[in-house]
Parts: sequence; C-alpha cells; structure tokens
Amino acid sequence: MKILLTTLNSQYVHSNPALKYLYTVAADTDNDVSIREFTINNEASYIYGELVRANYDMVCFSCYIWNIEEIKAIASDLKKARPGIRICLGGPEVSFEGHIFALENPWVDFILCGEGEYSFYRLLEVLKEDGQALNTVPGLIYRMEEKIYVNPQMEPLDFNTVPFLYSVLECESDKVVYYESSRGCPFRCSYCLSSIEKRVRALDVDRVKNNLRYFLYKNVMQVKFIDRTFNYDEGRAYEIFKYLIENDNGHANFHFEICADLLTDKTLDLLAKARKGLFQFEIGIQSANPETLRAINRKENIYPILYNVKKLLSLGNIHIHVDLIAGLPYETYEIFARSFNKVYALGADAFQMGFLKVLKGTPIAAESRKYGIIWRDKAPYEIISNDWISAEDMVRLKEIEKMLGIYYNRGGFEKTLPYLMNELDAKPFELFEMIAEFYYEGGYQHKNRKKEEQYRILRKFAMKAGIREEEAEKVLTEDLENTFNAEEVKRFLKKGWEI
Repeated sequence: MKILLTTLNSQYVHSNPALKYLYTVAADTDNDVSIREFTINNEASYIYGELVRANYDMVCFSCYIWNIEEIKAIASDLKKARPGIRICLGGPEVSFEGHIFALENPWVDFILCGEGEYSFYRLLEVLKEDGQALNTVPGLIYRMEEKIYVNPQMEPLDFNTVPFLYSVLECESDKVVYYESSRGCPFRCSYCLSSIEKRVRALDVDRVKNNLRYFLYKNVMQVKFIDRTFNYDEGRAYEIFKYLIENDNGHANFHFEICADLLTDKTLDLLAKARKGLFQFEIGIQSANPETLRAINRKENIYPILYNVKKLLSLGNIHIHVDLIAGLPYETYEIFARSFNKVYALGADAFQMGFLKVLKGTPIAAESRKYGIIWRDKAPYEIISNDWISAEDMVRLKEIEKMLGIYYNRGGFEKTLPYLMNELDAKPFELFEMIAEFYYEGGYQHKNRKKEEQYRILRKFAMKAGIREEEAEKVLTEDLENTFNAEEVKRFLKKGWEI
C-alpha cells in the first residue's frame, strides 16, 4: 500500500512527532510509507491537490484543535475525489468521542484512539492480509457495512519499547525538534488531557542521554521536550540537566515545561552553571486564586512557585515563559486582574495569557454545567463565559492579551511600560486595560501593523492619558534606540511621531 502520514502544523518550524513514531514502526513493513507535513497557512486547495495527485491508498491525518476543521474539509473532498482511498485519523482531537466523530463524518474509515504505535502496526498487518480482522486492532474505530465499531484500547506500552523517533529518519535542520522522555503526568489539572493517564512512563536515563547525544551531534537549533512535567522526578531531571550542561555544544537550546515549586536549591545551583541560552523553561502558573486552583486540582499555595520563578530569573541565564489561563472557575474579571499583577511582577521573559479550552475527555468538560461554562462549538473550543465572568469581559481580556503580546512579549518597550505605570499610578493590569481600550476605540486593530507603528500608537496613548509630549517621546526614543539600529531610528524620527 502507498500510505501517507500527514498533518497541518501551526507553523513551518514546527514538526509532528506522532507521525515520526508511526513511521518508525511502519518502516519494517513492506508498505510504501511517507511523511509530508503541511501548515494551516497552506491553502486547502493546494493540500487537496497534492493529496489527489499522489494517488495514495491510505492517508493518515494527525488531528489537533488547531487543525481539525481544515482536516475535515480536506479529507471530505479527498474522499469524494477518490472514493476508494482509506482515510485514517489519530491524535487527541479524535481520541475522545471518536465514535460520534465517525458517525458525523461518513468519509472516515479508521480512527486510532490513544497511543498509536502498536495499533498502527497491527492495522497495517490486518490490511495486508484481507482486512477482515479489524476487531483485533486495539483502540481502532472503524466503519464496516455502514456500521461503526469501537475496539477497546490496550494498556499503554512500556515507553522504552517505543523506537526513537530518529532511528530511521533524519533531523530537520530548519525545524524545532520535538522529543519526549516521558509520557503521562503525575498531576491532575482538570483542563488538561494529560490528567486522564494516571501514571508517568519514563525512558531510561541512559537512553535519554543517547538520544540527546544524537541531537547535539546533529547540531539542531532547538529540542523541545514535550514531557508534561519534566521535573516530576528531581533526581532524574537533575541528571539530564547535568548531562546537557557538561556536553553543551554552544549552539543548541533545550525547552522544558517544568513545575517551579518542585525545584530545589541543589537543582537551582546546577542550573546557575548553564550557558546562557542553553535552557528555556515554560512554567504554567494558571491562576493565583486559591479557590480556582483547588477547583482545577492544582496546589492552592501559589507562593512557592512565584518564589522559585524569581530565583530562576535572578540567575539571568535561562529564558523563562510563564502562563495564566483566563476563564477558570471562581475567577472573576477583578480576581483575574490580581493574578495578572502577581505574575507580571515576576518580570519573566514571556508572559502568555491563555484562555480556557474545553477539551473533550477532560474533567472540566464533565464539570462544565457545575461551573456554567459556555464555549465555542468548533475547535479550539475556547470559553465564551462562565458563572463568574461574562462574554463581554472575556472579550476585554482578549484585547488585553493582544496588548500584552505587542508591548511586552515582543519586546522593545522595557523603559516605556514601567514609566507609564509610574506616571499614571497604574498597576500592570490597569495599564494594559487602558492601552487596550485606547487601541480598540481608535480602530488600530483592524489591520496588521509594523513594530515601529506601535511606538507611535503608544505615544498617542500617553498623550491622551495626560503625559507631556516631549516626555513621552523621550522615553519611547530610548526604547527605539535599544531595539533598532541607528539608521532605522534615524528614518523613524525623520518620518515623525504622527500616525
């Protein structure tokens, strides 16, 4: 069979590890299996044309909240164009309530639920024989004679038996390399699909080191660990951090999602020895409200996390990314503002405001009535409102999130933002709220704007807020000079501040 493993990534630099796992287990079969990754920015007609032209026997799509709507449209058209083609889906977006998905989408032939390495291998065996033993494929949902059948899933594999993603594939030099050293999560955050698996399955540390040695040898630009909580086991995390510090090639960057309150002084002392740029940490704080944290099954005391994030930032050698989630239970607009101010005060390198997504299969989806959660029907199933926050306030938070992205996360306003807070006697959330109101009332959101335009907009905001023109321009010019080269600053000032 001629089989394609494919998906639509959110950006070109991203890659899909699920496809690589499936490719490695299919490599020993006598099928003609290939991988091709598109992005959500590719036109649907282009992707459709490429799939039709290649004349595959089966196309397998890896499905997530960011690509499922596009995949549904492309796969439906593909089935119309080539009725004999088999279409197989997998991934978190179809692993829960997959039988409903199959009933609603008659172009679906197969859905692989959960981890797919063994199931995919077994499916290929069955199809090679006569296709009559589909009931022996674990976790398979399939269509036969207009009926939908659902096979039970098997117990998760010992992760050490799963082949290394790059055992038969080359690393892409121009993409982020995704890697997992463990599957599962010890925590039970109610909004997260990882809360469903009740245990952690980790690769042996020696195997992890061998895999990392390969990445260092290949001189990849970034390895992004997709472990849900990398440092759940302090000793194991310490050993891997130590290995990377001692074998640093001076180029690669390693990204980890960690739980800050699990960090010890021993680990912090080790991390202090890392080259600047070697590590990048993502830390999900989510809320500073104890009642909210209790409702989503997280530790209620936020202060150990904030304390350790400050310690990490004081090292000055690790890029720190922190997250909050808007729309969680018991968090009003005003309470969220307090969480925002506490997290902003850390001074992290990046501060992401996320919005609750009600994912199929998560505990919070089952509790949605309890909390009055209303969400959008289509992926990514983002919250509209709940019993504590209105739809209008959620829109306001969306506007504030855009301002946070423009004026904080993209950098270039390091002097202006604290200056404005001081002059306007405003807390961080209040300042971004004021900027957002000005920005949207002025209609500046209606088109994409170059970075230099954002300086002009912020100057106009400052003047409307009562700050003298020359003072606003002075501090903004300092930020301009720290962001752009001398020639670019000269061109900017020549053009002037008006927008």
